Amino acid sequence: MRAMNSIAAAPAHARQPFGEHLRFWRQHRRMSQLDLAHEAEISTRHLSFVETGRSVPSREMVLRLAERLEVPLRERNSLLVSAGYAPMYRERPLDDPALSAARGAVQLILKSHEPYPALAVDRHWNLLAMNAMVPHLLATVDPSLLQGQVNVLRLSLHPQGLASRIENLAQWRTHLFERLRQQIHVTNDATLAALYEELRAYPVPPGADTHLDGELLGVAMPFRFRSAAGPVLSFISTTTVFGTPVDVTLQELALETFFPADAATAAALGQLAASQAPTDR
Repeated sequence: MRAMNSIAAAPAHARQPFGEHLRFWRQHRRMSQLDLAHEAEISTRHLSFVETGRSVPSREMVLRLAERLEVPLRERNSLLVSAGYAPMYRERPLDDPALSAARGAVQLILKSHEPYPALAVDRHWNLLAMNAMVPHLLATVDPSLLQGQVNVLRLSLHPQGLASRIENLAQWRTHLFERLRQQIHVTNDATLAALYEELRAYPVPPGADTHLDGELLGVAMPFRFRSAAGPVLSFISTTTVFGTPVDVTLQELALETFFPADAATAAALGQLAASQAPTDR
């Protein structure tokens, strides 16, 4: 937790001198000056001069160092600005006309996944879009959690959200916390760190320690849910991200898709979708 708190408190704003900003990311990635200089194919002396402000890096050097450090696009913009250059990567809302092709792809994936649930979230796990099956899972959620900006992690783990209906809640919590810790490590995002602390404080209902088989770290996670309609639904959850985005919004977009883990769940979801389908007149 001390490490988590240091990540959240670490400065990472564009108004920092470039050298300090660069040094933070190098140390955050646990690289020595020698390691980074070797990766960037420059001398250790030159890198030291850049970090101390004795040498001004070119725009190409800023981008090369950011790439070697695997700095997220949002923070690459901050590095560029701190070095005196214009941001390179655009950040636009998903409903921006320029992202119509990406938005169409997201909607196509979500729609094509029916009759199984699927949704899209931003970097803070706020709900951006969902298909027609997701509301059926949210039928028992307290209305206050569905107002304004809806956070998917809060919905999942809040006592008045879905927590009491997730049969393998302890396993699911562990999975979500691991993903969140990894995101915080990669992005140094204080909002995610605060969300992590909030979620950790939520109580775990008794009897929520069921552990399901089929977990594949980094690939798929089992999820068993007692629906409001009655049947227990067994899913395998997967995450999809854009492969090579050059837009901040697209890099931070994730699609959460749920596949039926057994025939009974597939049949139940198919029947639910059929019952909701409009009838021809």
